[in-house]
Amino acid sequence: MRKNKKIPTIIGVLVLVLSLAVGVIAVQSKLFLRLGATQQATPQNVRIADISTNSFSVSWTTENQFTGFVKYGEGQNSLSQTQPEQATAPGFTHLAKITNLKSQTPYYFKINSGGNEYDNNGIVWQTQTAPENASPKKTTLVSGSVLTAASAPAKDALVYVSFGENVFSGQTSQNGSFIIPVNANLDESTVLEISVQAGPDGMASAQVFPADANPIPTIVLGQTYDFKNLPSGQESVNPEAQITAPEETSPVSGFEIPAGTASPSSQIVTLDSIKDGETVNTTQPELLGNAPPATILTITVESELISEEITTPASGQWSWAVPNFLTPGNHKITITWKDAAGVTRTLIRNFVVSAAEGPAFEATPSATLTPTPSATPSRTLSPTPTSS
Repeated sequence: MRKNKKIPTIIGVLVLVLSLAVGVIAVQSKLFLRLGATQQATPQNVRIADISTNSFSVSWTTENQFTGFVKYGEGQNSLSQTQPEQATAPGFTHLAKITNLKSQTPYYFKINSGGNEYDNNGIVWQTQTAPENASPKKTTLVSGSVLTAASAPAKDALVYVSFGENVFSGQTSQNGSFIIPVNANLDESTVLEISVQAGPDGMASAQVFPADANPIPTIVLGQTYDFKNLPSGQESVNPEAQITAPEETSPVSGFEIPAGTASPSSQIVTLDSIKDGETVNTTQPELLGNAPPATILTITVESELISEEITTPASGQWSWAVPNFLTPGNHKITITWKDAAGVTRTLIRNFVVSAAEGPAFEATPSATLTPTPSATPSRTLSPTPTSS
């Protein structure tokens, strides 16, 4: 008996074709979305900065908001250590500071952004720490605030200070303020190039001499400024919330308010535990002093970008311990407060943290120790995703 062949109906064929089409579209859409997300996470404007004997920093931007970290090591195939970026929330701008490194040593790194690893067009990024150098460097502070075009604080914006082949970096706070220690012996005529990268909010740039850099006038994104011709003694107006760059300061002598400008003796703030130029043998020194009760003191370790507010107790004796370990070398503490007349006063103390071994000072990068061509501070690097 002859069997009848089953012939698919027209409806069955249409269902099969439709199912295949839907499957292809779904796969392509998924692939498109994945590629789009990868593209948005790709690190852009990658820069290496803050090269010292034991550290360097890496910064980058992304088209969308992501978190990221840096994988690094002493060999191209041994990137076994990681350093998260400073911000904990997803953002468009990213800054990671790699510390506790060996001096005069090449280091290699990749950037992990949005869960994907990236290198520099198939080449692992490379830089080299500076050599040991016993000669001290003077710290020049560059501070100010950044606003958006809508006059709102520019939060988490990347700020760079460069001169010659040296680049130093920082990130603005929630109120748009920043403070960047520049560890180098600058000449008065040295022009500091300041550039701001705020992702989708835009960019800005400025030029200023070291003497007028702390603070500089307010920077608005989308603008270019020349602050080299500021009138002598001109002060800029910064947001009141900015604690690292007081609105106004008065010179100090002996780290107490001068007799000619001071309010009554009850308003004097002192720092008694560390003398100017003193060498301390601990990486977490405790500060002790006296101040009028209920006085709010803003204490800033400018060499490490540590800042905290404390309130003087009723006894008038205040104390504060540095929360993080300080690296051996030169450090600077600035204490600001407002006296009874509402005038901002400043007390500054320089000191040295001694090292158990090795020199007590850090060197800044010289012209012969810039990163290799695969990752120079002055050029924009183009990362590519790599298989992890």
